[in-house]
Amino acid sequence: MTSAFDVLGIGNAIVDVIARADDAFLARHTLAKGSMTLVDEARAEALYGAMGPGIEVSGGSCGNTMAGVASFGGKGAYIGKVRNDQLGQVFGHDLRSIGVSFDTAAATSGPSTARCLILVTPDAQRTMNTYLGACTGLGPDDIDPKVVAAAQVTYVEGYLWDEPEAKKAVLKAFDTAHAAGRLVSITLSDSFCVDRYRDEFRALVRDKIDILFGNEAEIKSLYQVDSFDEALEATRKEAKIAALTRSEKGSVVIKGSETYAVPAAPVARVVDTTGAGDLYASGFLYGFTRGKPLAECARLGGIAAAEIICHVGARPETPLKGLV
Repeated sequence: MTSAFDVLGIGNAIVDVIARADDAFLARHTLAKGSMTLVDEARAEALYGAMGPGIEVSGGSCGNTMAGVASFGGKGAYIGKVRNDQLGQVFGHDLRSIGVSFDTAAATSGPSTARCLILVTPDAQRTMNTYLGACTGLGPDDIDPKVVAAAQVTYVEGYLWDEPEAKKAVLKAFDTAHAAGRLVSITLSDSFCVDRYRDEFRALVRDKIDILFGNEAEIKSLYQVDSFDEALEATRKEAKIAALTRSEKGSVVIKGSETYAVPAAPVARVVDTTGAGDLYASGFLYGFTRGKPLAECARLGGIAAAEIICHVGARPETPLKGLV
């Protein structure tokens, strides 16, 4: 079946503000290192005022993945909600300029475009504080069935489960994709996110998801086990295909009785782990939509993750197709 798009991403359209910080800053502002916390506009403004100099770049977990797909030379589309404000224009321009199709209508009233305040500590951990703003307006009406049916894989972020209307939008997209003979994929996003929606995510993995992405902490949380090996076997029983990342230990892909353990790509120096999982998914999906073997998909994911952790920010600085 021919397709206009390799991957359609549906996610929270967020502009990232990234700044360096020390552990004392996190303690002063009662921030849990390595976590993603949802904040209101007032808290976002207060943290923004306290942060040191930062860089602003379009982000959002799924948006980062779509940027990675485009950097490999893949054809991508994106659905996400912004406001018709300055940050909304920045977000749309950034995606379109790299060749990702983005036609979701901007909100003309209500909350401003979402932003994520990311604090990077010297150990390269990132602590995220997200004001969802206009993101929360994403709903079923924003899902274009023609775009869904034109994509080989529809990929979404687990963070969307925080909003009932966004969840409805995702389920509409999944049903539309399957009706068109296409595949669907989800990333678990965050172990805290898994804690909030464990039962729903488990049901999704069993009944709807074709390709599952998660890291070691997220998959252990999903199945409430202590070891990665236990999580692997629990996942094997429920997931069709699962790609599970383990930082410097690389990744493991499972499909039925098949297991592919792929080492991490070499990295000279880890600067910022923001977006490592997002970019792993981009490499994996790029390979998958080109019919590559699962181990090769994982290798491409590792290459993309290695590029992203070498610099600040979650969008590739070097064209990924040149690294393969």
